[in-house]
Amino acid sequence: MEIARVAVLGAGLMGHGIAQVAAQIARSEVYLTDVRQEFLDRGVKMIDDSLGRFVKKGELTENDRAEVKKRIHATLSLKEAVREADLVIEAAPEEAQLKCQLLSGVDKATPQRTVIASNTSSISITMLAAATKRPERFCGMHFFNPPQLMKLVEIVRGVKTSDETVQTIKMFAEKMGKETVVVKKDAPGFIVNRILIPALNEAIFLVQEGVAEPADIDKAIKLGLNWPMGPLALLDYIGLDTTLSITNVLSGETGDPKYRPSPLLRQMVRAGLLGRKTGKGFYDWTEKK
Repeated sequence: MEIARVAVLGAGLMGHGIAQVAAQIARSEVYLTDVRQEFLDRGVKMIDDSLGRFVKKGELTENDRAEVKKRIHATLSLKEAVREADLVIEAAPEEAQLKCQLLSGVDKATPQRTVIASNTSSISITMLAAATKRPERFCGMHFFNPPQLMKLVEIVRGVKTSDETVQTIKMFAEKMGKETVVVKKDAPGFIVNRILIPALNEAIFLVQEGVAEPADIDKAIKLGLNWPMGPLALLDYIGLDTTLSITNVLSGETGDPKYRPSPLLRQMVRAGLLGRKTGKGFYDWTEKK
């Protein structure tokens, strides 16, 4: 199946980046939607800023930048965004009930041929697919932050996902310049977060217990394990609220105490210290670009 028109639901941290890559690399017509105009405006501005960085690096011309922007259509109307889409990529906040409600509405508003994918980082694909009447044409398409730079996409099968759907998503991800892995069993956290989240949570415990300062913990992991970014800086990029949601899903779905979120993580989320998106997390981002 050829993917020419894509709808991206959510213009936030991940959604705007997915929309940009679909328009810039795959050269698709992209309809970007969100629930409030200010969210859409912010997403479109982040896309323009990102394209501007590619221009400064000499990887795009100003004409290229203008052409990409022409292929991205921002709208508050969910129906307008999805009604003729070949592929819908849901990138709403990591809340199961919210996603299910949204996906149910998408299912009613799209042609039966449309493939629906979720960018969830931990929620059961089988459960999300059950909110639609096309579970065989539904799968996980998990991008990594920032989608403009990170090469990996996890393709996650639900219980009823068809081979054809997996192949369609794989081909489109590759058209977007991505490398793919197939998660053949719908397991909480898929591959990357199943391994990453306990490591990030342990870094938070080190801060909570006063073992070392955040900068020294990050330095140790960068130099000792050759990570490109330390775990606490990475948490600030991901968003502590998103991380808490993932730990709650992993803990609840598996019952394994190793996924239980640290008390400090809960406390920081309650205080609104979510990382870059709020200006402060483990680091102060208010004066950083």
